[in-house]
Formats: sequence, C-alpha cells, structure tokens
Amino acid sequence: MSEIQPKTVKQLIAEARGRVENLSVEQAAAEIEGGDVTLVDVREEDERFLEGAISGSFDVPRGMLEFSADPASPLYPQEFNPEGRVIVYCSSGSRSALGADTLRQMGYERVAHICGGMMAWKRDGRLVEGMAFG
Repeated sequence: MSEIQPKTVKQLIAEARGRVENLSVEQAAAEIEGGDVTLVDVREEDERFLEGAISGSFDVPRGMLEFSADPASPLYPQEFNPEGRVIVYCSSGSRSALGADTLRQMGYERVAHICGGMMAWKRDGRLVEGMAFG
C-alpha cells in the first residue's frame, strides 16, 4: 500500500494548470464574442456582488461545481453541456484552474479557464456587469 504524499494548494493548482487549457483574457474574450461558449463563474455570491461578472456567465460556486456539472445530478442546470465549450473563471485564476480540471475529469473535453480570472479581465479594461460599486 502506497502512502499519499501531501500537497500544498500551490502544487494542486500548478498541476491542474498543467492538465487544462489556460486562456489569456484576449483569447477568452475572442471565444466569448464568437458565441457558443458556456461561461462559468465559480466565485461566491458576495464576490460577484462586489466585483461584478463577465456578461453572459452563469454562477456555480466552486463548492457546488461537481454537483452542477453531473448530468445525473438533480442540480444539473441546462447551461452545462459536457460536449460543448466551457470556460471557467474566478477572481484570480486558481479556483478556475481547479474547477476546469475537475470538469475535465468528469468528461468535459473542451474545458478551459481564464488565467488571472476577473482581476486580469478588469485590468485589461474588459466590460463587467452588475458591480455594486464603481
């Protein structure tokens, strides 16, 4: 029996990034503008309230992602499509990398995440909807 070697969150994120497609803000924006993309925001509700969201995204908090992404789950929303293109984002790109890797493990073959997340999106001057302030 082999013993599991503990990993840091930094290691887990780096490994996830190595297994998924990492999109720049420019690449993600081009795909979103082209349509036929499911854009998933894995941040918490308070983050979306304070920071806004990328137009057209739907929210599934990271803690509920597996339950929402499984077509056999009663929580599966119609927005998810295991055969379609799915782009995941969070605030900085860490949770989205982990989330995209989880979706990959669940059979989503065309999944990616936005490197730098919402912070990079806003730094690039991209539009945000629903911001509480500013």
